[in-house]
Formats: sequence, structure tokens, C-alpha cells
Amino acid sequence: MALSQILSQAEAPALLIGNGINRYHSLGDQNSWDGLLTQLAQRHLHDFTGQLPQGISLTEFYDILDLRLNAQRRTAKPKRSAAQATSKTKESSANRKVEGNLQQQFCDLMSAWQPLPQHRYIMAWAKRREAPVLTTNFENCLGQAIGAKFFIASGNSDEQQGFTDFYPWEAYFSDRLLDHPCAGFGIWHINGMQRYHRSIRLGLSHYMGSVERARSRLHKGPRRLSAGTDPQQWAGASTWLDIIFHKPLLIFGLGLAENEVFLRWLLIERARYFTDFPKRFQPAWYVHPRGEKDLGKLYFLQAVGVQAHEVADYDALYGPDAWG
Repeated sequence: MALSQILSQAEAPALLIGNGINRYHSLGDQNSWDGLLTQLAQRHLHDFTGQLPQGISLTEFYDILDLRLNAQRRTAKPKRSAAQATSKTKESSANRKVEGNLQQQFCDLMSAWQPLPQHRYIMAWAKRREAPVLTTNFENCLGQAIGAKFFIASGNSDEQQGFTDFYPWEAYFSDRLLDHPCAGFGIWHINGMQRYHRSIRLGLSHYMGSVERARSRLHKGPRRLSAGTDPQQWAGASTWLDIIFHKPLLIFGLGLAENEVFLRWLLIERARYFTDFPKRFQPAWYVHPRGEKDLGKLYFLQAVGVQAHEVADYDALYGPDAWG
């Protein structure tokens, strides 16, 4: 199936967009996550060579950077007597402050990012077709491109897991307030957003926390999705998770490499959900330029019900002709 056929279906698929949309026709390392992480490492690590070492993922490298900074802070502090020692609670709070500072610095480095032409016409397509948009990107180029306003959904989230700036999963950008996430055009940031720096998921430990938060909504409590709860009433019905499990998905601009554990786990859970409730099945497509060599990734996608489709080049994926 060609990209044009996927886009022209009666029910428009939700778009799951990665950082590829930012890299198309950008200059050098502009709009590059690894470029931003390299800048942080150069700022804080005296022995950093200027390149991320092979054999470590970006998420793992962020955790290493965070560990090194916390160790440096503790080493730099003067020794205190037992009577002056801070409590474990205060020490933990200080560690969180360091991590928060790193997340804020990461956001600051993105402050100059601006929408590119592809942000505008792809979001115009999504708005025209009333298609929800999920993105792993942190900055708001997609929302700015369409002049979207900020909203926070309400309704069916558990009180104990309601809105928090650490996991703003009920927050989205749109032209209007939506009745529920699948009801129309909205831009949902699944890995956090620049607006709330504490929400930015950068380290492997961050993603493990996201897995646990999602797992509780999928598999715990009377309104868990795995119990076959009414899609309008389950514990994640007011979050972007609802789009993952109840809309067709068009995935592009994402590497979906083996280190992207959170997204891969969600795709596994999505496939398991459709196995248990086949009448709720929704298709998914992964569109990539010609030359994809990661056969393991393609095997994984096929196994979880995601159809891989090849296009000629990046212009065929991100160019205006595809989204007219």
C-alpha cells in the first residue's frame, strides 16, 4: 500500500511522528537530539571527547551524565559532622534538582527551534482530516506550525493518576477542546514537552517510569484496559494512550531501534490487546525511505501487526506532494 493510499482512507490514521520531521531539510546537527546531548556532555564532562561512545544508547548516556553530575556535586560538598548531615529525603531532593536542571538545560537548548515547511503542511493535513497526532518530540514546532492552543483533557483518569507536569499525558495542542483524544485533531507529546521541563523523558530510567505508569492503566484496577473496559471509560481514556490503542497508526520519522523500549513495549501491548479483543483491531503502518537495513526491526514490527512500507526517498515521505 502506497503512502497516498494510507492517507486517503476514509478514517484518517493517527500520525506517530519522530524527530525525522525536524531533520528534513535542516542544516547539520540542527534539530538533532544527539547534538543537544553532545552539547550537554561538553558542558558538564571534562573528559568528554566530543562524540558519543559506541555501544551505549542516547538514553543510557543521559543516565550516565546524570550520575556523573550527582557524583561531582557530592564530591564538591564539604564533609559534615553526623549532627549536620542531611536526611535521605533532602539528599534525594537534591539529586532530583540536578536531574531537573539537566532537563531544563535540554529545553533551553531547543528554545530557538522554529517550524519548518513540512511541519506546516503535515499539520494542515492532520487538521483537515481530524487526525490525532502523537509525537516523541519535545519542542512545540508542530503546534506552532498550525497555531494550536494548549489544553488539558479531563474526565476518566484515576484521581491518583490525574494531571501532573511530570507526566502531562492529558495535555495536548489543538484548535479546540476535544471530547476525548480520538475525537479529532490534537498534538500529544508522549515523551514530554518543552512547556514542562520535568516531563522530558531523556534517560533509560525515565522510560522505565513511563512503562510503569502506562502499565498501571493497562493492567491494574477495575478500569484497566486489559479487562475489556469500555474504550470511553478505561483508566487512560483521557490520555494519549487512548490513541495508541484505539486508532489506526501511521508511524514515520522514528528509528524505532531496539533501544526505544517504551514505544516497542507499547506496540507489544497493542498487539496483545487486539489478540484478546479482535473486534477492536486497528491497523498500523511504518513508512520509511528505501534502504532500510535493520531486518530485526522489520521482523519485530511485522510480529506486532505493524506493516512496513517503503517510499523512494525522504522527499516522498516529507515533501509537500505527499501531503497535498
